Amino acid sequence: MKRRGRGIACMWYPIGFTVDANASAATVKVNEDGTATVLTGTVETGQGSLTVLGQIAAEALGIATDDVHVVSADTDTTPMDTGAIASRTTYVTGNAIWLAAEAAKAILFETAAPMLGVKVSQLEARDRKIQVKSFPQRNVSIGEVAHRSQVVLGQPAIGSASWNPPTVAMDPETGQGKPFATYVYATQIAEVDVDDETGEVEILRIAAAHDCGTAINPMLVEGQVEGGISMGVGMALQEEMLFDANGRHINPNLTNYIMPTSLDMPEIAVDIVQGYDPTGPFGAKGVGEPTAVPTAAAILNAIHDAVGVRVTSLPATAEKVLTAIKAKRAAEVKQIPA
Repeated sequence: MKRRGRGIACMWYPIGFTVDANASAATVKVNEDGTATVLTGTVETGQGSLTVLGQIAAEALGIATDDVHVVSADTDTTPMDTGAIASRTTYVTGNAIWLAAEAAKAILFETAAPMLGVKVSQLEARDRKIQVKSFPQRNVSIGEVAHRSQVVLGQPAIGSASWNPPTVAMDPETGQGKPFATYVYATQIAEVDVDDETGEVEILRIAAAHDCGTAINPMLVEGQVEGGISMGVGMALQEEMLFDANGRHINPNLTNYIMPTSLDMPEIAVDIVQGYDPTGPFGAKGVGEPTAVPTAAAILNAIHDAVGVRVTSLPATAEKVLTAIKAKRAAEVKQIPA
């Protein structure tokens, strides 16, 4: 008989490294045609970070994302970046790019102010123009300003910056400190069917609520959450490295190392909990690795809710689940008075 259960798991996760230097640097150059080039050492591994970093630069400069060309991960030409690890790229590298874009924009404002006959403090960058805040009809294109800044004034609109998250080392006596600059939070709920005759587990649906500060690109956040859940499903039910008595890995390829496919994925509902972190670029934090953290726990809690057994080693294969069910039944029989 199939029995249905629901399980919930919550998590918090730090963004970046612990206390040690965790810096990123960036350079932003505004070109004479109004486009911008961003130099960053970070690596795009499929998570969409270069899209988000381009959006951050575009928002700071008042241009479109399509106007931004991101050059990344070339150690000959790009500045230092600690790496696309620790779910830090949006938060740390994004801050470096935002600061670099602001520095480039400051040069543009210094050039545009006399062109428009106002103070620098009265200007804003929006819709590919530098305009007067209280009188947006009075404006000049960013490309024209960048051209004048470089050709006439001899000061190209180039900004460079680096950013390292503020942390405080832990006091060895009290344990007090600030090892990470910010944290993210999430809750996931899993609904499963468990066959109590075979131990087979079918995940029906997962609901995931994730805090990532301000979502720079909500569609990418949703994709990250779904990708993390797919990894969590594999961790919970399928993926296991097996070794023989001599320590030789006996399932080293995808014919016998079982991973979830699209047919194994449940219905997923993603809720992005919008927040604002004042230390992040436009309030953003991160969402990468935390997406996989609560999934296995939620699934195993759902198994317990369905059939009343705890599987304490991953993955919770059908064999392990059935063994636990049989042990539970045997224990219940022993408790029945003769």
